Amino acid sequence: MKVGAHESIAGGVYNAVDDQIEDGGNCGQIFTHSPQVWQDPNIGEEEAEQFRTLSAENDVGPWVIHSSYLVNLCTPKDDLREKSVDSMQKEVDAADALDVPYVNVHLGAHTGAGVENGLDNAASALDELDIPEGVTVLVESDAGSGTKLGDDFEHLAEVLDRSEQDLDVCLDTAHVFAAGYDLSSEAAVYDAVAEFDDVVGLEHLECIHLNDSKHECGTNKDEHAHIGEGYIGDEGMSAVVNHPDLADVPLVLETPHEDGRGFAWNIERVKELRE
Repeated sequence: MKVGAHESIAGGVYNAVDDQIEDGGNCGQIFTHSPQVWQDPNIGEEEAEQFRTLSAENDVGPWVIHSSYLVNLCTPKDDLREKSVDSMQKEVDAADALDVPYVNVHLGAHTGAGVENGLDNAASALDELDIPEGVTVLVESDAGSGTKLGDDFEHLAEVLDRSEQDLDVCLDTAHVFAAGYDLSSEAAVYDAVAEFDDVVGLEHLECIHLNDSKHECGTNKDEHAHIGEGYIGDEGMSAVVNHPDLADVPLVLETPHEDGRGFAWNIERVKELRE
């Protein structure tokens, strides 16, 4: 089973590998810079080489780069679109330098342009990218508050269909649940996976952000809980972890650090749930 967490790159991107190993993970995710500001990745070649070497020697991977929270692919505003495309180009280039196969991105919000225009904007923005060979952009599901897109499986399918790029998908269990797809029982998980397969296709599912939810299904509230201790609960989390069609999909945790528990506790919990 591939399971890991979103690790910090403080002090050097290679530190994320050591932290992942210490937490008991064997794959994971990073930001290349603070996600709350427009900032370029600042990773030197020597630092990148250490990351690549440590990951290879310890069989840690695949890794995912999560794009900046400021990126909005759906925006109708030219200046924000330009910044978003520029930021994403730098992320896919950083992924290439680090031998990271995936860059994860939220579609963003259409801010009044409408769903169809928002989806068109996202697909055409992604089409502007020069994505290096060996790197794939993953469109992430969203909890769906306001005019944000990606809460409906159809949104993900439409962007994949409208874009000329070879895109794939990352599903976040907390987001999917908040968006109204029940995951709190084995039957519900099987129904949701079957619907995703019908609408998008499981062949496009390359990563799962495995998070429990502090809020009920359909609330559009995105707040993560420890594995098994939110409204998805042990039964739902276990059903995701043990679903035969998801067995080989890397699981990346973005669970909280609270109650004296962090990534190590949650990764161990996932391993306990795996049958």
